[in-house]
Amino acid sequence: MKAAVKNVAIVGVGLIGGSFALALRASGFKGRIAGVSSPGAVREALERNIIDEALPLADAAAQADFVYLARPIEGILSTLDELDAYLQPGALVTDAGSTKAAICARAAEKIRRGRFVGGHPMAGKEARGAAEAEVTLFQGRPYILTSSCPELEQIVEALGARLVHLSADEHDVLVALTSHLPQLISTALASCIAAEPGAVRVAGPASLDMTRLALSPYDIWRDIFSTNAANIDAALAAFIARLEALRAELRSPQMEREFDRATSAARALRTPL
Repeated sequence: MKAAVKNVAIVGVGLIGGSFALALRASGFKGRIAGVSSPGAVREALERNIIDEALPLADAAAQADFVYLARPIEGILSTLDELDAYLQPGALVTDAGSTKAAICARAAEKIRRGRFVGGHPMAGKEARGAAEAEVTLFQGRPYILTSSCPELEQIVEALGARLVHLSADEHDVLVALTSHLPQLISTALASCIAAEPGAVRVAGPASLDMTRLALSPYDIWRDIFSTNAANIDAALAAFIARLEALRAELRSPQMEREFDRATSAARALRTPL
């Protein structure tokens, strides 16, 4: 990677922020990385050499030409409220929030000295914290940006991610279906299994695979639901309608066609673009 960026501030040094720092270093970045986070998080990050130093937001942003916001959504929104006062003129700011419309709107209102581009790496796992950060977390995964920015696009591609451009509104519609809905399906299935006495004793790989997302903590998802409720509601309605259609066809020969369609769709999801 070219040395356009020299000083990075990562605000929220957890799984995503920590993985971003590790991947950035692996891509050839030779500058300094400051971390802004809780005492426990920055301690873990320092122990793993994810960051070079821990600083308050004002100090980290003042020396950075690139600021990466990796807090939960409400934390990103509150950071945007105060960040501009500390920024170097022209500093590049991006985020890793799971919804985009609210964040991009707040950034458009608050960021004046810097340049903001909304972002969302479609990567993660159930565990959290800098101790869980992985250098390969973004490799081969979609990484969404809400506007064109050659400097940031180069960074994303250097991480090994697959660059996707979407508007903030397009992003929120699509991830409601591909990310937020799967979480709710997994949560509902785990609850159904738990409510049936004896089901746990016969649960096999299918149940384990389908309930993996149910291990995710609610505090991550609370902000997602509150900032993307309408799109998630529409995705849920479409899914419920599809379930009702399958329910009506349980004894019908049409079920085979539904399986064939679903098989084709599942294979397409697994085919590299």
